[in-house]
Amino acid sequence: MKPYNSLAELIKNLEDEIESLTKDVSMLKEQPQSLNEQIIFKYIDTGSTGKTKDYVRSLGVKSERGAFYSSGDVTKLIKDGADDIAPELLDIARKVVQMKKAGSSKR
Repeated sequence: MKPYNSLAELIKNLEDEIESLTKDVSMLKEQPQSLNEQIIFKYIDTGSTGKTKDYVRSLGVKSERGAFYSSGDVTKLIKDGADDIAPELLDIARKVVQMKKAGSSKR
């Protein structure tokens, strides 16, 4: 929760959070429009670049290098994005990355 100075500011912050979460939920209910979006959805679903890599390999897809898809390719796709990925979807994937980093630093 963001810091606030008054009840009105707290209410505004919470309303903004609700609006943002509602947009995220709507985006996650959409069907992927490209292979790259399918990969991002899988990462959001599993929270794991390794499991996502395995999924992409099971589809027979190779990386831009022509090699088998790697966890690094998943990370690069999340970091750099692609023209065929909705920016809102990338934002959600990047939030997942941040949640995982925050979770691993608490151990």
